Amino acid sequence: MKCPYCGSDDDAVLDSRPLRDGEAIKRRRECKHCDRRFTTFETIEEMQLTVVKKPDRDGHQRREQFDRNKLLRSLRVACQKRPISEETLQTIADDIERGLTNRLDKEVPSADIGEMVMEHLRRIDQVAYVRFASVYRQFEDATQFRDIVNLLKKQGGRLRKE
Repeated sequence: MKCPYCGSDDDAVLDSRPLRDGEAIKRRRECKHCDRRFTTFETIEEMQLTVVKKPDRDGHQRREQFDRNKLLRSLRVACQKRPISEETLQTIADDIERGLTNRLDKEVPSADIGEMVMEHLRRIDQVAYVRFASVYRQFEDATQFRDIVNLLKKQGGRLRKE
């Protein structure tokens, strides 16, 4: 670490303390050249995910930062008035975010996120799955709803009546 006073990179760590539940470390250092003390903080550098959106009418692809809150909003809309807890939605968001981060790609197509959401919803609640699919796949008529319900029936699922 470079001394902020003399610029030397020869120092000794005198004390280290974890901060923010272990997500950061505060270190007290002493420069061996000028004997002055200074403090440094170390944190984990999180990889920023960029979502590549579908091309617009002109063929341009927009990019935006991954937003966990946007993911949770879409899950909440799909699961509105369904027997699905907020904890379950948070767990789904955690799983999707972890899956995206583990890819080690800085850019992820929005279609991949949509498919991940659909897979989770298909397993926990078929009504929420159909709701999300209708928006995500941009259903234009009732036959598309029928097709997805038939697909669910083929896969051995039962649509629950509430």
